[in-house]
Amino acid sequence: MIRLILRPYLFVFLLGISGCSWFGDDDENEIKPAELESFVEEIRIKKIWSKSLGGSKEKYWRSLRPSASDKTVFAANHGGRVSAMSLVDGSRLWSVDIEESISGGVGYGGDLVMVGTIEGEVIALDASDGTMVWTSQMKTEVLTSPQSNGKVAVVQTIDDKIYALDAETGDEIWYHDGDAPILSVRGTSSPLVTSNMVLAGFDSGKLIAFNPENGAIIWETRIALPKGRTELQRMVDIDGNPILINDVVYAVSYQGRLGAITRGTGRNLWFQDTSSHDSPAYGQAQVYVTEADDIIRAFKAGNGRSVWQNEGLFLRRLTAPTVFGEMVAVADAEGYLHFLNSDDGRFMGRVRVDGSGIDAPMLNRSDRLIVQANDGSVSAYRIEPR
Repeated sequence: MIRLILRPYLFVFLLGISGCSWFGDDDENEIKPAELESFVEEIRIKKIWSKSLGGSKEKYWRSLRPSASDKTVFAANHGGRVSAMSLVDGSRLWSVDIEESISGGVGYGGDLVMVGTIEGEVIALDASDGTMVWTSQMKTEVLTSPQSNGKVAVVQTIDDKIYALDAETGDEIWYHDGDAPILSVRGTSSPLVTSNMVLAGFDSGKLIAFNPENGAIIWETRIALPKGRTELQRMVDIDGNPILINDVVYAVSYQGRLGAITRGTGRNLWFQDTSSHDSPAYGQAQVYVTEADDIIRAFKAGNGRSVWQNEGLFLRRLTAPTVFGEMVAVADAEGYLHFLNSDDGRFMGRVRVDGSGIDAPMLNRSDRLIVQANDGSVSAYRIEPR
């Protein structure tokens, strides 16, 4: 099931499409999620620590994700609580209540911790103690994590607009209107912000690189072209964050393609047909994608050739893939954390984190996998020899 936005009225509704399913549906004719099959576990998964932030709302589980510096994990819940925890043992370093409903976050960069609200407010906190640095009002809801390079903070709003703000004051420097299509999936990607580039994906299937100082377009390309006769068939949203590996950008769209693009000029290196709402991941010279039907696929980073696919978690509402050591990790709507071998996609380990489920993308920092469950708990896992 996917949430859609119908423009220009921004009418949000739920639409069941063929092949989609939610846990707990009683319709005997509906395709059901795959049952978990047993396998010989090759790794030992150990929980290092776990902390509770308090519950959230289903609507925003996927858009609330942890972020981290080298030593600190930052996380938030929908109710407005933002917390900083030690990456080593989970001890709470600070916690503040911003008294606003958080719908997008957490972003970290330039010593700022940033979140966005339902009312379109971007709030920046000092990463060292949680003190509020500035607030800035956008025109519409923020569903993604604001990002910063220390000079500018960049946020993408639900209506496909990009705003660049002064990282010290929150004042607007420039903005870009992505010219959103009539119909799109509810959600946006977070911009990738470096010292000399802001890279953003749009609901039109475009990937655009901007000059962070003035918003001038450096290059643009299309990850996917709309196809079909209906607006539903023509949706090609880029809702997963683009990733930058050395000098190559990888991005994927819904009902479109996975693409590799040169960082400097935007030249297309290769494309491969696929469909995903989530960010791709990179590791072991491969790019991994959780497809819209929850089949996990691996592609050669150099040429896009398909290496393997795992269909064992079909329709289990998976998170984006996260590379962890020489494995690929995903989590599902029943709260299971799955580890796959990066060479062939076979299952290597599984553990249940929490029965509330996991929608937020996970985070790999210092050999720790950071997982935020839908009940608001944040946990750290590591792999040990059996």
